[in-house]
Amino acid sequence: MSAARDALEAATVALRAAGIESPRLDAEVLLAEATGASRAEIAASPEAPIDPVATRAYAEFVRRRLRREPVAYITGSKGFRRIELAVDRRVLIPRPETELLVELALELEPATVLDVGTGSGAIALAVADELPGAQVVGTDIYPDALEVARVNLARLGLEGRVGLAQGSLAAGSFDLIVANLPYVTEREWRSLEPELRDWEPRGALTPGPTGLEAIDSLLGELSVSPSTSAAAIGLEVGQGQAKTVAGMMHRAGFVSAEVRRDLAGIERVVVGFAEAGE
Repeated sequence: MSAARDALEAATVALRAAGIESPRLDAEVLLAEATGASRAEIAASPEAPIDPVATRAYAEFVRRRLRREPVAYITGSKGFRRIELAVDRRVLIPRPETELLVELALELEPATVLDVGTGSGAIALAVADELPGAQVVGTDIYPDALEVARVNLARLGLEGRVGLAQGSLAAGSFDLIVANLPYVTEREWRSLEPELRDWEPRGALTPGPTGLEAIDSLLGELSVSPSTSAAAIGLEVGQGQAKTVAGMMHRAGFVSAEVRRDLAGIERVVVGFAEAGE
């Protein structure tokens, strides 16, 4: 039986040679998944032997990663804020910049929230987890994505406070609508790293040539829908899209808009308010 240290070193070398951005971290996470031990436990006992079953599982995990399959799809889970989510190729892997939409909800403290394009349920479930008084609805046009969100909803025990529905809008008056809709342009999509371009659902990444088609559709629906209204809306956007999206919000009836930057300084979230003075 090989020792943890030897297995990690061999995997790290292979992953680095394949151009993986974080070879050591990925090797450690995959070994923890294969053995059932934590990364801290593995680091504390580098000479501990790995049994044959775990060795075979680890070898398969590393082979999958060498094909540029994302670690989250290999392990089947991804942490987001305080919650752990089941993820697979039916849904986009939650990313740190999307936490800005959860932080917006914490700031505004809405009683009712609509999460459009919920995917794995990351935003809706994180908001419900951190705002116990909020009632949340998550919608998605893809039935496969909603299946994943339902799994996460049940795992987290939030069925009484989060509803899921197929479609885009949900009927009702919401204090806040949030959405991380696809915003990558067709040209940008073709140049994405393999983990994104070849593995994550294309429909969750790019809506069309300009990258603004899904956002335009949502705001258009809101502007003409008599059954759905919102006091505020927060949309995640791509680099360079914030000004255009703010203008689209104004045309949809939101009287003011502001921009929030992510940790990289990119204008990442545009917030619109239905009334002045928010």
